[in-house]
Amino acid sequence: MQGVHDKNWIFLPGASGRRQFWQPVVEQLDILEQATVLGYPGFDGVLSKPQVNDFESLQCYVLDQIQQPSIVVAQSMGGIFAVQAALNKPELVQVLVLVATSGGIDLTPFHVMDWRESYQQQFDLPDWFVVEKSSVIEEALHQITCPVLLLWGDNDPISPIGVGQYLQQKFQWAELEIIQDGQHDLAFTHARQVGSLIQNFVLRTLL
Repeated sequence: MQGVHDKNWIFLPGASGRRQFWQPVVEQLDILEQATVLGYPGFDGVLSKPQVNDFESLQCYVLDQIQQPSIVVAQSMGGIFAVQAALNKPELVQVLVLVATSGGIDLTPFHVMDWRESYQQQFDLPDWFVVEKSSVIEEALHQITCPVLLLWGDNDPISPIGVGQYLQQKFQWAELEIIQDGQHDLAFTHARQVGSLIQNFVLRTLL
């Protein structure tokens, strides 16, 4: 773990906002003291903030939390914030790890499953989030110069492999790893494998 555990890590949850989602991977990397799993105001029991009342203001809130050079690891919807951070704070985002995300592209051609209704029933989400959709930013993805690791499952109806393959073409420097039998929660269910892939990628590209 030498060289990995002394870096600053920021983990972004997906649309559920569940911070504990990332805990198994954090434990694999042995970076508890250097890792921050961000909570989204109004999600998963996190106290709401009046200034966070739509997708754009939530995005601004997340970007404001990135104040030092960091490795940013993001699940699903969190990947949109991670991409925006890399675009807006390129001097601070050293490595991007995107797991089963849209990355800000138009998902229409990929015929993905609509997750919003089921997530609203399962998780504590603000009302505005369920009806609002993020903007498409795929034309800017080529501007991201930091190394990008893409982790996808081969059995994910919410973000199928085709999305990861498309994103790999859009970034300047990206590697795509496919997790066998991985679904949308692959980072949680396959934490040991995911942790190993992230660690090796960071060691090869950053140190």
